[in-house]
Amino acid sequence: MNTHIRSQRTLLVAAGTLVALAIASFWGLNHGARAADTKPTERPAPAVVATTAAVKQQDVPIYRAGIGSVTAAQTVTVKARIDGQLDTVGFTEGQDVKAGQLLARIDPRTLQAQLAQVQAQQAKDEAQLANARIDLQRYTKLIAEDASTQQQLDTQKALVAQLEAAVKTDAAQVAYARVQLGFTTITAPIGGRVGARLVDPGNIVHATDANGLVVINQVDPISVVFTLPEEAFQDINRALRASEKNREPLVVQAYPRNGTELLGTGKLVLLNNQIDTASGTVQLKGSFANPTHTLWPGQYVNVRLVLGQRANALTIPAAAVQRSQDGTYVYAVGADGKTVQTQAIQVAQIQDGIAIVDQGLRAGQRVVVDGQYKLKPGAAIAEAARKGAAPASGAAVVAEAEVAAGVKK
Repeated sequence: MNTHIRSQRTLLVAAGTLVALAIASFWGLNHGARAADTKPTERPAPAVVATTAAVKQQDVPIYRAGIGSVTAAQTVTVKARIDGQLDTVGFTEGQDVKAGQLLARIDPRTLQAQLAQVQAQQAKDEAQLANARIDLQRYTKLIAEDASTQQQLDTQKALVAQLEAAVKTDAAQVAYARVQLGFTTITAPIGGRVGARLVDPGNIVHATDANGLVVINQVDPISVVFTLPEEAFQDINRALRASEKNREPLVVQAYPRNGTELLGTGKLVLLNNQIDTASGTVQLKGSFANPTHTLWPGQYVNVRLVLGQRANALTIPAAAVQRSQDGTYVYAVGADGKTVQTQAIQVAQIQDGIAIVDQGLRAGQRVVVDGQYKLKPGAAIAEAARKGAAPASGAAVVAEAEVAAGVKK
């Protein structure tokens, strides 16, 4: 009986063990399924917000940029040509004057007296000459009648010649005295803007005074003198030859040093006849009409010398151009309009905030101009909302030329 009881106990233990194993297996499978259900799924990376722009095809002016200074087309220091007391001044400081306009007068009384003196001497000599000529006629008749000697006739001829020379000298003295008297009236030799008055009425002025009475600067037209690197000489020379054939001078544009407003458009009038070996630059000069006086002597300006025009050039905003060890590239938007890839490009020039592209892009293709630092090839993008900002005016001359350093010219 004990053996039977022992057998029953063994069966119960075995059955319990099987039940426990079944429960554990069921729990394990159920827990694994739940864990699989709760495991997070991988999501795609969010789109990068970026600003894009289309590649445009347009005519682009070709120019060289430099820094120049405005100079008067003509500058004259008005000086007294005789010594004397300054009586009156006929101009207002800072006034525009015309050529021939009265500027000042010097006390003329001394020179008027000298003129009267030489005129009196001229009248005296002319009277003596007239009398000597009458006597010569008499001696000529007397010599024909043997009533006079040849010596007397020759002496009279010499006296007439002497008096004729004296009269000519008197005429020269009168002319000289009139010129000197004319110097008491000082007029403007050129039209332009007068500066500060350097001498007040009542002062004694001298022809040797270094400062003069006033300085006149011709400001309309006005000149801008600027320099360009010697590397630009051949391009300028070719453009000059082409302009001579077309009979159209090269265009020069002037902008303020810290602004974008066009101050004036002129023409190139001088390419200096040598390159400065010390600075490695060549000097040029442009002439500008300046009726509103937007250009002023001594003013520093940014200058553009327009050499021609690149027709149907492919252009993108300069901000789209990226640089690496392999060269320049852009992030180009794919055909799906949602992803970007790097695209190697060849930049011909950067100017006016615009990059001119020779190779690598086509018209109408879109490139990223803002937000590149978050991008990598294959990244998805979302177009940034536009704030209605006005397009760049395109007059930053020198700064953008410096940005283009290292880019193919």
